[in-house]
Amino acid sequence: MTYSYLPLTQRQAEQIAYDWTYEGDFAFYNMPNDPDDLAEFLNPNQRTEHYYAVMEGTELIGFFVFEPGQDSLELALGMRPDLTGRGKGTAFLESGLAFAIQKYQPRHIELAVATFNERAIRLYTKSGFEPIERFQQETNGGSYEFVKMRLHTGIMK
Repeated sequence: MTYSYLPLTQRQAEQIAYDWTYEGDFAFYNMPNDPDDLAEFLNPNQRTEHYYAVMEGTELIGFFVFEPGQDSLELALGMRPDLTGRGKGTAFLESGLAFAIQKYQPRHIELAVATFNERAIRLYTKSGFEPIERFQQETNGGSYEFVKMRLHTGIMK
């Protein structure tokens, strides 16, 4: 699969925020559940140039957020709900990682994932991420446990 990465437009941000609805436990990731994240995602001044739409042809299939640090890159991502759980995650993630490494040249990439999301944790582990810490975070009207994971890119600076 060939994906392209384009700056996230306002229309795409609104589509993701309001039209993408996850089911069951994964409803946790529905954007309206976290008003602060939703406000940032929808505000073009807060969204910055680090928000990318992932396109397969002309179809929006996901997004990545890359927040560069000194030698690191913080990563957030989402795949369109109807595509999750269908074996597409590895190609989606690996493509995003390749894009991030080429564009930002980080020594390592970090992400945080809710500990209940075992499917995502398996995917990240399979792609070389290792857990480095667990923490509680207030979000979506409650307190949830997350695990921070890190991938060493092999880039030396």
